[in-house]
Amino acid sequence: MQDDIRGEILKGLKRVVIKIGSSIITQFEKGQAGSENGLNANNVRRLAETIRRIIDRDCEVVLVSSGAIMAGRERLGLHRANLSIPEKQACAAIGQSYLMHTYEKKFEKQGLRVAQILLGHDDLENRKRFLNAKHTMEALLEHKVIPIINENDSVTIDEIKIGDNDTLAATVACLVNAQLLIILSDVDGLFSSDPSIKRKKGESPPEIIEHVDGITEEIEKLAGRSNSTITVGGMYTKVLAAKRTMSFGIPTLVVNGLDNSVPDKIFSGKSVGTLFWAGREKIANRKHWIAHTLKPSGKITVDSGASKAIVDRGKSLLPAGVIKVEGEFEFGNAVHILSEDGTEIARGLVNYNLRDLNQIKGMKTSAVRKIFGENFYEEVVHRDDLVVL
Repeated sequence: MQDDIRGEILKGLKRVVIKIGSSIITQFEKGQAGSENGLNANNVRRLAETIRRIIDRDCEVVLVSSGAIMAGRERLGLHRANLSIPEKQACAAIGQSYLMHTYEKKFEKQGLRVAQILLGHDDLENRKRFLNAKHTMEALLEHKVIPIINENDSVTIDEIKIGDNDTLAATVACLVNAQLLIILSDVDGLFSSDPSIKRKKGESPPEIIEHVDGITEEIEKLAGRSNSTITVGGMYTKVLAAKRTMSFGIPTLVVNGLDNSVPDKIFSGKSVGTLFWAGREKIANRKHWIAHTLKPSGKITVDSGASKAIVDRGKSLLPAGVIKVEGEFEFGNAVHILSEDGTEIARGLVNYNLRDLNQIKGMKTSAVRKIFGENFYEEVVHRDDLVVL
């Protein structure tokens, strides 16, 4: 059954996004937990050989690579566990060029050309810049160049946080309309229980969950968080990334990238790692951008009537249904839309700023018209700018 599902995904596979975790391209010092020597050129070489085989299958590849900060640690000799934000940014600045230099050398030996793209959340939040990034990647792929994407950590504090490149990989997969996201990690996939606890007790390792067709609270709890001092992710962030791609109809496969046989197994349809896939249904591109790329600037709590109209009948949010407003937002910003019990039911682009919405919340349309005249919006959030979650 698993082979059938994976075989179906491979049919007509023309574009894949591969996320490379720091642990995949790091060389560790034996006997010194938490220490590292920086980039492992042999691992990058093997990765290049793998990408060559994938491209020879007539499949385009986009890479999202971690490792800039880790590479910068090596160059600056900063091997202690806790670095300040400026130190991390300095490591990213020097490490990014070294990382790309290594990629370029090893990939060139396989006849592959690469290009660097640095992105921050601002690039993806602004619709025009979002589309510009998409068009750049499309142009590179058209010219047989592999985009290698990373967060712009050298100048952005907000992006240096747990799970940034897992989230980025999912966003990029949706951005370029990939048919598959592969996350190369240092674990075999999502386990049915915490393997570290089993090891401490001397028990047999837990089973790998081969297929997840929906991200539940139980699945998120199973994922846990990373304890690594080098990687900035963990299974939890990979599960959240998969949740994002699944809503767009893109399968995500989390596998052990330290096992050199895994990529060939993937493309032969064998069951490796954990596959996150609910089917090929997807929401419209723009609504996916609203739901999963924009950072909400505030919260709007609505009454039960408005909640039902939004969720069950696909209606817009009107001022009359608003009972509470929080945050700092302006016209056109993304906002969370909450039910009375605090559950997020939707997300959308708001037609009023915080001050004006506070003034008109709970009012009928006729009352709002008296305040603003004809220069007003009937909807607080129009249904075309609203995504039910």
